[in-house]
Amino acid sequence: MKRNIISACLAALLCASAASAAIADQARVKNLKVDRSTDRLLVDMTIDADDLGRKTNRESWLTPVLSTPEGDTLRLPSIMVGGRNRYFQAQRRHETAPLYRGGMIDYSATVPYASWMESATLSLERKEAGCCGADTLLSVVPLRQLDYRPRVYTPRFNYIAPTAEAVKARELSGRAFVDFPVNKTVIYPDYRSNTRELAKIRAGIDSVRQDPDITVRGITLKGYASPEGPWNNNVRLAKGRTESLKQYVEGLYDFASSIYSTAYEPEDWEGLVAWLRANTIDDRDGLLAIATDTSLAPDARDARLKSRYPAAYAYLLREVYPALRHTDYTIAYTIRSYTDPKEILELVHSKPQNLSLNEFFVAAQNVERGSKEYDYIFETAALMYPDSEIANLNAANAAMQQGSYANAARYLAKAGDGAEAIYARAVLAAMQGDYAAARPLFEQAARLKVADAPEALSQLDEIEEFNK
Repeated sequence: MKRNIISACLAALLCASAASAAIADQARVKNLKVDRSTDRLLVDMTIDADDLGRKTNRESWLTPVLSTPEGDTLRLPSIMVGGRNRYFQAQRRHETAPLYRGGMIDYSATVPYASWMESATLSLERKEAGCCGADTLLSVVPLRQLDYRPRVYTPRFNYIAPTAEAVKARELSGRAFVDFPVNKTVIYPDYRSNTRELAKIRAGIDSVRQDPDITVRGITLKGYASPEGPWNNNVRLAKGRTESLKQYVEGLYDFASSIYSTAYEPEDWEGLVAWLRANTIDDRDGLLAIATDTSLAPDARDARLKSRYPAAYAYLLREVYPALRHTDYTIAYTIRSYTDPKEILELVHSKPQNLSLNEFFVAAQNVERGSKEYDYIFETAALMYPDSEIANLNAANAAMQQGSYANAARYLAKAGDGAEAIYARAVLAAMQGDYAAARPLFEQAARLKVADAPEALSQLDEIEEFNK
């Protein structure tokens, strides 16, 4: 009895020893090729089975396996590599499984393609069986990570940091239509619409004067008179009315007298010409020819308009000339600079007009890139600086990150034709799937040394190759 137990233990030890040695032995794979069509997956490889280290009565089963971390699995057809005795035994029994002694084995299998395979792992599983009982899993060797996911363009956005301003100098301009009694230069605040028009000027000044971060540097008033009447009298009226308005404003505020400056235009011929060009009126071409004839003195122009086109002249006096009697005002001021990101972020929502483009950029760097707040900051910067190419370019990038392609296109229309704007237009085209339009723009950007353009072109190459 003891002898039988000892014999069984020795046999078990020998089997375990054989299995342990086999784990270290691997079948080498060469010439691996994995291709897919619309509905099939083809796997080809050459398996070098010479180093499997099989015992004469044992067999190794080699099985390619497709699997995913989510648990999807497909076992491809297996092949058997047998030891000498096991190989001949299988031949005598006419076993149907592909059977080999070793050497170089050409393997090929085609299976139906399923969507889960697009990112599956292809591995080679090896099991061994023989006299000692059940199959033993010896190894699972990864061969290839498949990637048949649809290729899409992944953008890189280039935001431009605006140059910081040494002095934040700004101007606020407006136009007021202050009425005066005929041939008079004295202001009556309650006369006709003067209450409303004088309030415009006060509101403009108050909007900057009441902000502790703003210093008013200058207030300029320029008065205009309409072209009818004698030139000399219009000079007197324009000059005197502008001076009266200055004195009115001076009486409201305690600014130093050096803050104020005045100018006047005795007859607003430019305003008349602009109106004629923008509107339709009988005899417009004739009226324009006279109004733009600077070889004539102002009084001669006025007389010729009145004599040649009396009906049109009467219409101009009644409907157009009142708007040519106006005062343009400009308030020059400076705003202090802001350096604290927290304060700047608060000002984005409370006083965005006080921020420079660089300060908007600082605010954006202190929120999550691509967030709604990030987008809002650049959108507000473009609203405050509508003519800035940098502001519009950055706003376009933020809009693209949010998927707002229509807004991005609107901003890019005002972003200029610099290298970064060309690159951004290429990004927009690529994100919308228009790779044909994107490629020449990326190529142009690459020639202009935009750093990310070559990588974008490589992406387009990969997409086109994948879609062949």
